[in-house]
This record gives sequence, structure tokens and C-alpha cells, in this order.
Amino acid sequence: MSELETLQKWIDESSNIVFFGGAGVSTESGIPDFRSVDGLYNQKYDYPPETILSHTFYRRNTEEFYRFYRDKMLCTTAKPNKAHLKLAELEKAGKLKAVVTQNIDGLHQAAGSKEVMELHGSVLRNYCENCGAFYDVNYIIESEGVPKCEKCGGSIKPDVVLYEEGLDMGTMDKSIRYISKADILIIGGTSLAVYPAAGLIDYYRGNKLVLINKSATPMDHRADLLIQGSIGEILGSIRV
Repeated sequence: MSELETLQKWIDESSNIVFFGGAGVSTESGIPDFRSVDGLYNQKYDYPPETILSHTFYRRNTEEFYRFYRDKMLCTTAKPNKAHLKLAELEKAGKLKAVVTQNIDGLHQAAGSKEVMELHGSVLRNYCENCGAFYDVNYIIESEGVPKCEKCGGSIKPDVVLYEEGLDMGTMDKSIRYISKADILIIGGTSLAVYPAAGLIDYYRGNKLVLINKSATPMDHRADLLIQGSIGEILGSIRV
């Protein structure tokens, strides 16, 4: 039996699947990945992206942060790809219980997924640091310099987890609960190199760990089913 046939069989037999995904799920929608060869880390800026996207840099150089953030982090024209759409279909069919994602683009929800744990937040949500007023992504795009709150004049910060910031514990706890109870855990489009998110794999207790990625990861030896290739093509071929 081929890897794809095995995956299809497992999905057919399960109604408790959890998907855990990273940047590779979004790159197929045209959103740049940080760590790939042509990703943001290999482009030239006055500071490395990892520095710009840190809490310290945000506090000290907020205007410079926003210049980079608007230019490189907001891809509002991106559309869900075959992976996003298939996961939403699996959830609707009662097979997939949750999506746990490291991505911040909202594409899972755009595809129709309802139960999405966003470990690193979302560019679609922004809040005034002073009064907590909510602002959508278009407000950030259309503003200049550091976006200011129309109600109190405070600075607006994206609801995105920056380097040096902790993950939201409520989101982590919920993700752990779903993963620990899953029959099948499908991990896709992630290098499994970013902690604490990558550590979530340790909470899976089942024997159907599926790893789908274009390149090797440090966790390949732990997979019960390893498929190398495009996450969109592979999930897109699944019949629901």
C-alpha cells in the first residue's frame, strides 16, 4: 500500500483527527516563509527579520518595525490553497476536530475552518495598547508610521506573538488537549524547529503520527507515516 493509500485509509477510519501546521501550508498560497532558501531570512534589510520581529525592537524602533511589517508580513491578497480547503472539508464532515497553526494569516478561517488554534496570533487582529480598542488589518495598512488609536491616541499593536514574547497559555492548553486526545495527528508544512510550538508533538499519545513536509525534519524518525511533498497536493488528493 502506498503512503497516500495508507493516509486515505486512516482518514476514512477516523473521526478524531488533529492537524498541526506551519509556514509551508501558507507558502503554497504565496506567503513568504522565514526560513526557506528564498524566504525572508535570506533577503537584505538593515536588521535581520528575526531582530525586527522581536519585542525589544518593537518597543525601541516601533516605526521601523511597522515599515517592515506592512511591507513583508501583510499579504491580504493571499487565498486559501488546497490544504486549507481540504482541512475545512474534513472538519465539516466531522472527521477533523481542530487545526493548530503557527501561521498568522487567517487563511484556515478564510477556507471555512471553525476550530483553529493560532499559536502565534493573527495579523487580522490589532489592539490599542492603551484602551484595548480593536482594529482590523486594513486600518494598519492604510495608516502611516505607528498606527494610533482613534479613541485615545494610544499605539496599536498587532495581535501577533513576537520573538521574546510568550505564547498565549489558553491557546496552548487547548491545543495540547486536542492533540493528546487525537487518533491521528497530521503535521504538515513545518520544520518542527520553533519551540515551544514544536514540543506539542510530545503530547500525542496515538500511533498514527503523519508527517508531511517537502524536506526532512528533526522529527522524521518519530512519524508512523512519512510523506515528502507538497502539503496542498497531498491533502488535496484525499477523498472525504
